[in-house]
Amino acid sequence: MKNAFAIVTLSALLSACAVGPQRPADAPPAVEPVESVEAAAAAEAAKLAAEPPAPAVEPLPGVELTSDLLYKLTKAELEFKRGQWQGPYITLMALAQQTRDPRLARRAAEMALAAKQGGEALAAIRLWRQLAPDSEDAVQYFLGFAVLGDDLSEAEQIFSQRLQASAPAARGLAMFQMQQFLLRAKDKGAAFALLDRVLQPYGATLEAHLVLAQSAYSIGDAARSRLEAAEALRLRPESELAVLTVAQVSPDIDSASKILTGFLERHPQAREVRAAYARILVDNKQYLPARKEFLFLLKEQPDNLATLYALGVTSMQSNDVAGAEDYFKRFIGVLGDRPGDERDPSKVLLILAQIAEERGDFDAATGWLDKIESGDARLYLTARLKRAQLTARKGEIDDARKQLAELNTADPAEQAQIVQADAQILRDAGDTRTAFVVLENALKRFPGHADLLYDHALAAEKLGRLDVMEASLRQVIAAAPDNHHAYNALGYSLAERNVRLDEAYALIEKALQMAPTDPFIMDSMGWVQFRLGHLDLAEELLRRAYGLRSDPEIAVHLGEVLWTKGDKGGAHKLWQEAHSKDPKNDALKSTLARLNTSL
Repeated sequence: MKNAFAIVTLSALLSACAVGPQRPADAPPAVEPVESVEAAAAAEAAKLAAEPPAPAVEPLPGVELTSDLLYKLTKAELEFKRGQWQGPYITLMALAQQTRDPRLARRAAEMALAAKQGGEALAAIRLWRQLAPDSEDAVQYFLGFAVLGDDLSEAEQIFSQRLQASAPAARGLAMFQMQQFLLRAKDKGAAFALLDRVLQPYGATLEAHLVLAQSAYSIGDAARSRLEAAEALRLRPESELAVLTVAQVSPDIDSASKILTGFLERHPQAREVRAAYARILVDNKQYLPARKEFLFLLKEQPDNLATLYALGVTSMQSNDVAGAEDYFKRFIGVLGDRPGDERDPSKVLLILAQIAEERGDFDAATGWLDKIESGDARLYLTARLKRAQLTARKGEIDDARKQLAELNTADPAEQAQIVQADAQILRDAGDTRTAFVVLENALKRFPGHADLLYDHALAAEKLGRLDVMEASLRQVIAAAPDNHHAYNALGYSLAERNVRLDEAYALIEKALQMAPTDPFIMDSMGWVQFRLGHLDLAEELLRRAYGLRSDPEIAVHLGEVLWTKGDKGGAHKLWQEAHSKDPKNDALKSTLARLNTSL
């Protein structure tokens, strides 16, 4: 099964920022959970718990701020700002011991932490706790260090005391907080044993069994995790978190689905469970049923950002591009009305730009791209590159190249991306010679850069410089032996020229082994089979490729296979489809001319 851990992480199901900005046109946006198991558990525990008591006010000593004390504090802070830590740390520790003021010990701990001096930080935290034994902050700091050590006994004592001191209504939340701390422990087995011991007195509580179930699952103890999850559900049959945990630790997806759907029949308003079930459907590519579940969720909360995003994704997967666009637009609108929401809309804006571009509305696509701000440098660069490409597609080549020239970055990888975009704009405009020169110059700056070498090879092929093309592709293969595009490009070039077909077959077969569902590599394999005279196998492969991606060039190849087999009507139908999508397609023109036929 896919990692069932994802099931219980789906409080909001999908992150609005989970879509890769550069995806193939037929690929789905990726989806990610936005909350961890522990965060979801803590939220559930908070619902069950009464409002926790206000933190105790820490008593402070009556220390007179003498001129000598002020001088020492000021001097320590100034030295710390200048990059010194040891002298200021010693000063603060000495003053804390003299005055018994815990604030000075805390400041010493902060200085040591900033200087990454763990031993000194722990010494200061111990003094802080000694001076302020009731300080919750001091305990939190100390536990953060204690769980990282080899001896967990001191942490165990504190955890036990905290649970005993907690009001019954707040104890569950304290259990989840304890689990949060122990996630950082080096020895996971010892941390689980500690949990098991400390939680023994609370076996009648839901939260104790949930914490043990999730912790046992995280260390690979499936039997114990299922036992604890089942007990949690027995104690609280209506608990969403309990049933999610049972599903999480189930042996397979089918079992998890059955558990969740059974719970939904009894509790149709259980949002967390419905979202988790919808995620299972998405993972299994059952997009229409998943969409139905998300629509149910949206009806209850029409402005839920995670649900709007999920509906956008599932609509795209169901080929409802218009519906996807509506949901993504609503997502942007709702997010815009929530200035305090920290979600970055950039990736959703990129999707909207892509949708507009694919229907030929370049102005709308540019408008979406212009809304992407420079917060995430990588996404901002992606948006700027795409904007330049759209400008070029409107025929404004000089303006597009000017936009690229104005992009400033010190990152060599990003500089190479800009060069690639520039060369692509030139190639698309038919200026292959200039594109070749641009790439050749870039390779002097970035020798051995696999992506630049690949584009250099494609430009060389267009210019008929096949020796340069082959040399560049072989360099790519040597530098990046897992680059299936390079194997495919070289193999296809040989097949297209009808030379060294055995070598072409071997290269394309290797590419297909790396990417067995890539329709373009499948097309190359179909084409080399055609060249080898295996017409039936060629037709089968090309039909499969065309079913995955109705690309004009695949249609041209499949049409020629059918023509050769005597199905001229079928061939013409495919070529007409190719012409309607790309009237200027070079492969179509050359094929019709070579076969002495027309549309």
